[in-house]
Amino acid sequence: MVKYSRALIIAAAAVPAYAFTASSYGRRATSLSSAPPIEQIDTRTGKPTGSSFLPQDTIDRAAVGSPIEKAKLAKDGTSAFVDVYEYAAKFRAGEMTWEEVEKADMNTRLKFVGMLHRDKRTPGQFMMRLKVPNGIVNADQMRFYADCVEKYGEEKGVIDITTRQNIQLRGVKIEDAPDIIDGLHARNQTSFQSALDSVRNMVGSPLAGIDDQEMVDTREFCNALNDLVSLDPVTETRGNPMWGNLPRKFNIAVSGSRDDYAHTHINDIGLVPCKHAETGVMGFNLVLGGYMSIKRVAESIPADMWIPADRESVVTLSEAILRIFRDESERKDRQKARLMWLVEKYGVAEFKQAVINEINSYDRGVTVSDAQPVPTEPFERRELMGVHKQPQEGKSRVGVLIPSGRLSATECREIADLADAYSGGEIRLTVEQNFILPNVDDGKVNALLKEKALNGARLKANPGFIEGNTVSCTGAQFCGLALVETKANAELIAKKLEDLVTVDRPIRIHWTGCPNSCGQVQVADIGIMGGPARKLNEETGKMMAVPGCKIFVGGRIGEDAHLALEPYKEGVPLAEESLIPELVEILKNEFGATDKTMRKRDKLKKLVGLA
Repeated sequence: MVKYSRALIIAAAAVPAYAFTASSYGRRATSLSSAPPIEQIDTRTGKPTGSSFLPQDTIDRAAVGSPIEKAKLAKDGTSAFVDVYEYAAKFRAGEMTWEEVEKADMNTRLKFVGMLHRDKRTPGQFMMRLKVPNGIVNADQMRFYADCVEKYGEEKGVIDITTRQNIQLRGVKIEDAPDIIDGLHARNQTSFQSALDSVRNMVGSPLAGIDDQEMVDTREFCNALNDLVSLDPVTETRGNPMWGNLPRKFNIAVSGSRDDYAHTHINDIGLVPCKHAETGVMGFNLVLGGYMSIKRVAESIPADMWIPADRESVVTLSEAILRIFRDESERKDRQKARLMWLVEKYGVAEFKQAVINEINSYDRGVTVSDAQPVPTEPFERRELMGVHKQPQEGKSRVGVLIPSGRLSATECREIADLADAYSGGEIRLTVEQNFILPNVDDGKVNALLKEKALNGARLKANPGFIEGNTVSCTGAQFCGLALVETKANAELIAKKLEDLVTVDRPIRIHWTGCPNSCGQVQVADIGIMGGPARKLNEETGKMMAVPGCKIFVGGRIGEDAHLALEPYKEGVPLAEESLIPELVEILKNEFGATDKTMRKRDKLKKLVGLA
């Protein structure tokens, strides 16, 4: 018999007593249709299926929709974790291999468990994406991540910090997944509903609760929203089928200050802190529809809505928007199945009214006001790297570079040890793929900065303005969509640029392997996107196709956010001798960089090959 996680198992005998109430779940399909019948209860879990919450019209559209929509209707993804346990048991018993797993399970449905098969790069192995609301983890969890991937070797078994303050474990095999899932749930984390058509990780302020300019502490809201979308309100187990069949992925960001560390302008729902002009009550202005894809990159638009910054209002507003998105958005063309397209179909004013009507139907006493005027006093976005005083007496936060967001198992354990020694075990991840140790005693800061882990080859508390602000997607090492390798190139090029030029402020350089822009190149000062290029072959005298890139310039973040949508230059070969001169020229012309003055000792080292 397959052993299921104690946090998830529901006895089959409980199925007949399963209660359906408006307060526990909500709408479900009830009308007749020519579409295939939808299973209401998954007998393996005792939970409703994700499809059972869809109105019949949505089911009908999905039935003739994209291949992924048809796959979701054929076999519900919300119980895919059961398949993981069953497959793992068969693998361990020698009764089955990964090649025999149904393709729709392997490459689609297991994504609902957070498991993404990297079939083109590491066949039979998965990236497992977690849910880390507000990007807060602890030392025990970091050591667990290291334990999970170490067996897969230094090249494949790595941990990535993502641009959503999240964790991705690489190299995972199905036969090992149940132990990882159980271990995550024992540590109050999950991987469920973290990929495919799910609400992704909740992004918040990495300075929540330790910021003297904080407007809203985002931690409560990120945790509440995470529970809304991934905690079953009836069984109190991970995996909420109510949101188990969305038309596409959905991103939510909660900003805590004028810095907008959460990047609300590129999220489907962006909650921007703002006081009510008349009452002075702190709340959120709402922006909607920001996203990046291969076909379209869109900046969030103002929704002319404001809600008070309380848990009930934030959860109710998000639930209302999600319900409308789930039931009414596109089910055939996945490129048009993002919230922005639905808002544009409605019109902003009409969509606002639809959301208000939905909220009123819940009868929870939540009210929506018109958007409130934003602060106009001058404000400069603050840095996260390095040592900064906290409002708490005698405490500081220390931001540390993780080059290109990639960690080895050893580095994970080193970070855990630092956290235990200096920050009470707490670690905060940033959307720049770095981490912060909060609440460090001022008297221990110097000792922390001298730690061996922060003075080796990679982790640094005092990185340069370029390397400390370099971001990268997964790249061709693991992603089959990437046209170029990004992680290693991003780390190497940043170091070389630091050696060549001096800049007087942080310069954000983002790398992405393909037009899907997971590396968010459009928000960067300089964005590097994998693409075609040609270079002269000196032996043949002919132009040859080589790995290359497009370069974007001028993206901005914070209150004055702006997306650089058009390439600054295209067809640039990725080879160092071609790319580095282009970047140096851009840094000088656009950002005031100057050639770095090298000391005589350093020049000598370089000449003899020691530098």
